[in-house]
Amino acid sequence: MPLRIFVDLVAPPDALQLLREGTTGHELVFPLKPAASVLAKGDVDPQFATVDVAFGQPDTQAIAEAKRLKWVHISSAGITRYDNAQFRALAAARQLPVSNSSSVYDEPCAFHVLSFMLAQARQLPAALKSRAANGAPEWQALRSACVPLRGQTALILGYGAIARRLVELLRPFEMKLVAYRRKARGDEGVPVIGEDQLPRTLGEADHVLNILPESTETRHFFDAARFASIKPGAVFYNIGRGGTVEQNALLQALRSGQLKAAWLDVTDPEPLPENHPLWAEPNCFITPHIAGGHAHEAQSLVRHFLGNLERFIRNEPLKDRVM
Repeated sequence: MPLRIFVDLVAPPDALQLLREGTTGHELVFPLKPAASVLAKGDVDPQFATVDVAFGQPDTQAIAEAKRLKWVHISSAGITRYDNAQFRALAAARQLPVSNSSSVYDEPCAFHVLSFMLAQARQLPAALKSRAANGAPEWQALRSACVPLRGQTALILGYGAIARRLVELLRPFEMKLVAYRRKARGDEGVPVIGEDQLPRTLGEADHVLNILPESTETRHFFDAARFASIKPGAVFYNIGRGGTVEQNALLQALRSGQLKAAWLDVTDPEPLPENHPLWAEPNCFITPHIAGGHAHEAQSLVRHFLGNLERFIRNEPLKDRVM
């Protein structure tokens, strides 16, 4: 039976052509006013009430009112606007499956974190700026500041697809890896801690890797108290969501020396204003929310959706189902 598929994915023509070819026999419905980006909230489209499947970043109210809707596939790894009790209750009551695109972004995001960690370990920001002569005090200081990852402890907060891939990448470095997540599943492959063990583990970790999604429970998860419980001299990384970190608390943790450095791909707000003090902190390094980016990204999103479309039609388990 042909499906009406609502698509509000922001994509180049070749990716849209791939989508059209992969959905032959079904009807694609595009919004009258497309969203500006994958993270932007689009307007409610009157056509949405008539579709069977949604692919992109559909409005939650539109989903609630679309009685014909049978499946929602989100074109990002993050599900912030959907990750709340009200929407989860709606999806459960309607038996509406919701999947995301974690498998598209786990590899590039994991590599981004690893790149941050290696750049910190090898002091690349300072070394790339230096013209120190061999044997000079600055040269000696740079060499001495390089700290191997082997034997150090990394605490990963938010154990999903990205963290799972990151663990695979970090294993050869012989680090002690620990995960924090809301509910352990038993297949993580690393020790998992809960809320009661978090303060102690934060006090032991050399690297604190924040991959938490943003929700009502995680908003400003890293506040002044939590930064104070981190091991002095630890390094903090955030590629999850900027809203999980209170920026002024992070700033004070850097200025006090509680943190040796911070590596951020996400901030709050985003982008940070030009005059925000974090830009001027010598040990704070910020990339502009590119961790998940990779060549032919839109095509990867389309292929992932098409694979799940085949599973949906065959009534098979969806990949990256989150609800």
